Amino acid sequence: MKEGRAHSTSYRTAKVEGLSIFYRETGPADAPALLLLHGLPSSSRMFEPLLARLSDRYHLIAPDYPGFGHSDWPHPKDFAYTFDHYAEIMNRFTEALGLSRYTLYMQGGARHAAGASVQSCQ
Repeated sequence: MKEGRAHSTSYRTAKVEGLSIFYRETGPADAPALLLLHGLPSSSRMFEPLLARLSDRYHLIAPDYPGFGHSDWPHPKDFAYTFDHYAEIMNRFTEALGLSRYTLYMQGGARHAAGASVQSCQ
């Protein structure tokens, strides 16, 4: 892993429970992974400066929650916009990407971060 060289950011989507989850990804694939979860209301765009500064040392993944940024915006009748459901979606997102080991970094909403962390450990 070479330090000092910023990596370009890729813009991708992953299918989770039939939803298209948009995410930004950068950094060496073999570097320690950081999952960056944005605050409410916001999007993964809030992490652009951090992605640029840390991409030489970490594998960074910053998704948009459903209903935010570039991810799908399901109708509230069809989707439970709850912290618990966001935690479940983010757990399935990490599974879809094959992330088995990562550090969780997030802004706000400590309840769903705790839910995501606990579910990942089980």
